[in-house]
Amino acid sequence: MTAMPTAPPTFARAAWLFLRLLGVVYFVAFCSFAVQALGLLGHDGILPARLYMGGARAFVASEHLGLDRFRLLPTFFWVSTSDWFLLTLCYGGAALAALLVAGVAPVPILIALWIDYLSLSAVSREFLSYQWDAFLLEAGSIAVFVAPPVWRERWDAAVDPPRVARWLMWWLLVRLMVGSGAVKLTSGDPTWRNLTAMTFHYETQPIPTPIAWYAQRLPLAMQKASTVAVFAVELLAPWCVFGSRRWRIAGFGLLAGLQALIALTGNYAFFNLLAGALCLFLLDDDTLGWSARLSVERAGDPSPRGSRPIASIVFAILTVPVSLMMFLNALGIGFVPPLVGDLAEYLAPLRSVNSYGLFAVMTTTRDEIVIEGSNDAVTWQAYEFKFKPGDVNRRPPWVAPHQPRLDWQMWFAALTTYQNAPWFENFCVRLLEGSPDVLSLLAFNPFPNRPPEYIRGELYRYHYGANTWWTRERIGAYSPVVHLNP
Repeated sequence: MTAMPTAPPTFARAAWLFLRLLGVVYFVAFCSFAVQALGLLGHDGILPARLYMGGARAFVASEHLGLDRFRLLPTFFWVSTSDWFLLTLCYGGAALAALLVAGVAPVPILIALWIDYLSLSAVSREFLSYQWDAFLLEAGSIAVFVAPPVWRERWDAAVDPPRVARWLMWWLLVRLMVGSGAVKLTSGDPTWRNLTAMTFHYETQPIPTPIAWYAQRLPLAMQKASTVAVFAVELLAPWCVFGSRRWRIAGFGLLAGLQALIALTGNYAFFNLLAGALCLFLLDDDTLGWSARLSVERAGDPSPRGSRPIASIVFAILTVPVSLMMFLNALGIGFVPPLVGDLAEYLAPLRSVNSYGLFAVMTTTRDEIVIEGSNDAVTWQAYEFKFKPGDVNRRPPWVAPHQPRLDWQMWFAALTTYQNAPWFENFCVRLLEGSPDVLSLLAFNPFPNRPPEYIRGELYRYHYGANTWWTRERIGAYSPVVHLNP
C-alpha cells in the first residue's frame, strides 16, 4: 500500500504570534523614544531635528534635487520639525503598534509603522542607530509580506504566510546570529580567540543588570565554557532552520535560550524580545499543537491573498542579493558585484537591508564620563544619570526593554575621544543653558535654581566592587571646560 505524501509544514500560528510580539516591540520602541525625544531631538534638545532638516533643505536646494530627496532622507520631518510633530510621530507610532497587536488591518498598519520608525531613525543620527533599530526596520519590512491582507486578523482563522516570506525570516535569523558569531572571529580580537571574553563582558557592557555583578564572579573555567557555548549557538544553531522538525525545535530552544540569558545579564532594549520573536518561525503548527483549520495559500488563488507570494518574491529579488553580499563580507569574504553594490547603495537610506555583528571586539575596561558643573571653576558638582554607572553604591538597574539613549551614548563616548563625539559638546551647552528637556534625561541636577557657569567631563575607570556595587578611580579629564560666552 502506497504511503500518503506528507503535507508540507505550515507556520500560521508562528506568524500570528510573531506579529503580536512585533507589535509589542514597536509599541515599546515608540514609547521608550517618546519620553526622551524632546531632550534628544526637540527644539532645545541635544541634536535638534530642526537644525538637521535645515541643513538637508539647504543641500537639496543647492543640488536641485526633486522627489529623490525622499529616498535620500526618508522622513516625515520634511513636513515639520516642531516638538508637537515629533511627539505625534512617537505616540502615533505607539497607537499604530497597539492596533497591530489587536490584529487590525495588519498590512497597512505594518507599512505605516515601518515608515514612522524610519522617519525617526533618519533624523536621530547617533541616538537611533543601534543594531536593534536596524533589525526592527528589516524585520518590520519583511513582516509586511508575512501578514495576511485582511481587515481583522483572527486567531481562529490565521493564515499561513507565503513560503518566500517565511524563508526571508529564516534568512534574517541566520544572518543575525551567524553574523554576530562570525565577526567575533574575523575581528582578530584576542579575548574571543583565547575564550576569555566573558571574563570582561559582564562588567564592561553598556548597562549591566544586577545579575551581571554575580556572573562576573563565576570561575574562569565556566567563563571559558560559556564563551564556547556562545560561539556554538551563534554559529551553528541558526542552520537548524534548514533541518527537520526536531532540528528546528532544538534550534529554537538554543537560540531563544541564549536571548533569555543575555536579557538576564544585560539591558539591550528590545533586541532580545525581537530576536526571540523571530525564532518562532522555527516552530510549525504541528509543533505548536494547533489542529484548527488553517487558511493556507494555494497557487492560483484568485483572491487578494493570492498576490502575496508574488509581492514577497519581488521583495526577495531586490533584497536578498544585497543581504547576501553583506553577510559574506561579515564572514570575511569580499563579494561586491557591481550591480549588487549599486543596488545596496540605492537601498541604504531605507535602513532595511543590514549586516549584523554584536561585540566584535570585547571592551576590556570600563571607563565612565562623569559630568560636572561649577560656578567658579574651582568647586565642582556631579550630575547623575538615570541608569548608567555613577554613584558607586547604586545597584545596576533593570531597564530593558526601555533604552535610555543618552546613557548608552555616554558609554560609546567614553570609548573614544571628545573630538570624535561631536554631540557631546552640544549636550554640555544644553546643560549650561538649563534646557528642561535635556535635564529631564538625568536623574539628578546639582544646580536646580540656575544653570552653572562651567561644565566639564571627567573620566573614571569603574570596576565591580567586593562589598559595593562599584569602585572607581579617576583617570583624567575627558573634555575641556565648556563655558558660554557672555
